[in-house]
Order: sequence, then structure tokens, then C-alpha cells
Amino acid sequence: MRPYRTRRAMSKQPEAQAAPAKTTAAPVYRSIGKGTPRILRPILALNDFEAAAQKILPKPLFGYIASTTETGASHRANIEGFGDWEFRPNYLVDVSRRSLATELLGMPFKAPFGIAPMGISAMMCYRGDIVLARAARAAGIPMIMSGSSLIPMESVAAQAPGSWFQAYLPGNAERISALIGRIGRAGFSTLVLSIDTAVLGNRENTIRAGFSTPLKPSLRLAFDGITRPRWLCGTMLRTLLNHGMPHFENSFAERGAPIIARNIERDFTARDHLNWTHLAQIRKQWPGKLIVKGILSGEDAARAVLEGADGIIVSNHGGRQLDGAMSALNALPEVRSQAGQVPVMLDGGVRRGSDVLKAMALGADFVFVGRPFLYAAAVAGEAGVRHAIDILADEMHRNLALLGCLSPNELNEKHVLRARRR
Repeated sequence: MRPYRTRRAMSKQPEAQAAPAKTTAAPVYRSIGKGTPRILRPILALNDFEAAAQKILPKPLFGYIASTTETGASHRANIEGFGDWEFRPNYLVDVSRRSLATELLGMPFKAPFGIAPMGISAMMCYRGDIVLARAARAAGIPMIMSGSSLIPMESVAAQAPGSWFQAYLPGNAERISALIGRIGRAGFSTLVLSIDTAVLGNRENTIRAGFSTPLKPSLRLAFDGITRPRWLCGTMLRTLLNHGMPHFENSFAERGAPIIARNIERDFTARDHLNWTHLAQIRKQWPGKLIVKGILSGEDAARAVLEGADGIIVSNHGGRQLDGAMSALNALPEVRSQAGQVPVMLDGGVRRGSDVLKAMALGADFVFVGRPFLYAAAVAGEAGVRHAIDILADEMHRNLALLGCLSPNELNEKHVLRARRR
């Protein structure tokens, strides 16, 4: 495995300390409000997108995005965990030339955050995966395409070169090999392997919201669609007219079943026998960057590195798998301590620029954000996603100045401490 110089190792180099001073003082984001579409003007924070999307999406689809497994404990822990930490800023520091620019896996990005993989995005926004990928590419950040997407991976790779692909492994070695081959031929060079889906979590809350797999046409779904004409005409009917019934396109090397097919559940099961030998198989076949997503323990982090992982994403699947699983932020320090020189990323609960900075201070090299970006796509397509990216970048840029830092890479445990609860 190729050695990787982490941001902490880089921070010890004098030339890395001086690097931010060579960059432009202009932020990476556009001016929020200037030329912003009317529908986006009231949206000032990522959380604002949720309420706006709820007015646009049918209840079953909004419920699919928002829902968590069982009691939702892990999802709440993801979000609330950031409140357990407070900043220790330094003042009277010249921060006029601060920059969010960073490097990850040898690739430069304009900010240390990206878009996490989210399934069936094309049901929430017309050509949703392409919308997310194009917005990310324009902003100079990575987007991870989900293996449970409804648009062929080849289309996304063509529209937004440099996107990453996240795979859910099929149930046998032959189909794994065929899928990995297809991902490479499509043009992806970074593969994200989710390992926390031995079985599907108990998604009872999506059922309560009226969503099921397969998607079952019903009077309730029809009523929700009719009463939300913007989604009905702009996403669903437009998709049916231009592309036909959506299919799960990327679960295997071949095209998967349509979203209304009865055999969909079979396609997403039979993974409970998968083990570390399958990761080793993929590492031998895959020539690009290999990221392992879903790790919450130092033991698994060390094993992933041993098997050749180029990076780790600390994640509890957005609270959609094991209810009660520890939050990504709480798992971060132990994973960081066992990952060695391998980059450690975090996914889960990030809603503010301050959350990104806290995660980086506690050991993350990079952060991924999921639900808010999909809500943004549902609200205003690519413009909505760009607006969400701008908001997060704007918050980070301001908070860096208030912390007395030129770059997120300067942050470490000295900049945060646990909050004292009264």
C-alpha cells in the first residue's frame, strides 16, 4: 500500500504552514443572495432545506430520506454529538488570507467536505445523481454516487468525471468481480465499499411514511403526487417520459430490477456471509483508490488498513442500520488512532460549518454530508445543491476567521474541549 502523508504530518512541515498565505483570500463560494433564485432566498442554513423539501416531495419519498431505523437513537446521536464540544479560539491573528483548500488521497479540493452517497436520488429530483455530481464538480468537491441509484453509473461518470462510486457487494465472488470490473470501465477511479449492510436495518419508519421496497403504487401515493404537482411533473412524469420506469441500475454488473418489481428485496439481501476475504479480493482487482465506509471501531480500522484500504469513512449509515450504534463523532478518535497514515473521513450528522471544523479538530481529514444536499436537490435542482455548498463553505470560512486559523488543516485537539454540562 502506498504511504499517505496525513494533514497532521504535513502540518509539521514549514512549507505546509506557509501554503495558505499563497492562496487567494477570496472564498470558494459565491455570494449568497446575489442572483440567488427566489425559492432559495429564505434558506440560510442547511436545516432550512428539510422543511422546504417536505412541501415539495410526496410524504413517502420525504419519509424515505428523513427516516431512521427503529427509535432513531443513532441519528440523533450523530447530530447532538457536535454539541458536546466547544471551541477554544485564538484572536489577534491575521486570517485575511485563509483558505478552505485541502488535499485528500493526492487530489486537490476547494473545501474539506463532499456529498455522501444517497440511494434513489433520481426519485427526489430529476436525474438526481447527475445533479448532485455536477454541482459537486462545479464547486471543486467530491460526490459519492450510491450503488442503489436509479441512473446508470456510466451516465454520471460522463457528466461529472472525478465522482466516486459507492458499492454494495453482491452475494457471490463472481458477481463482485463483474461489478468491480464495470465500475472501472465506467471511468471511476475511487471506489467506496460500504461494509455495514450484512442485513438491512429495520426501516419501520419508512413503512409508516408509506414508502416500501418495492415501491407499491397506491391511492395514497397517487394523492400525494397529485397534490405536489411540482414533483409530479418536474421529476416523476419527466422521468417516465424520457427514461421509462426507473430501475436499480448499479447493484450488479448488469441492469437491476425496476423499482416496482417484487424481486427487489432479494437483490438487496444475501450479504450476511460477506467477510474480510471479499475485501481482499476487491483490493487485488481494483487498481484505484479503495475507501472502506461504515467503520466504528479501531479494530475494524486496523483490519481495513491491513487489507489495503486507502481511506476510511467513519459512519453509522446515517442512523439507518443498527439503532443504538455509536455516533460517528464518538467513534472518530479511536479509529484515527488505529488508522495510521491512512486518511480518515467522517459521515453523519454534519449540518453546520462548525461541525466540519469540530470533526477535523478531533481527527477527521475530510467530512461528507448527505441528507441536506438531497433535500436541496429536491427544492431547486443543481442550483439548490450549489446553494447548500455555498452555505456550508461560507460558515466554515467565517468560523476559521473567528478561530484564528488560516486553514482547516491547522485544527487539532487544542481547538476544542468537551462542554461542561450544568
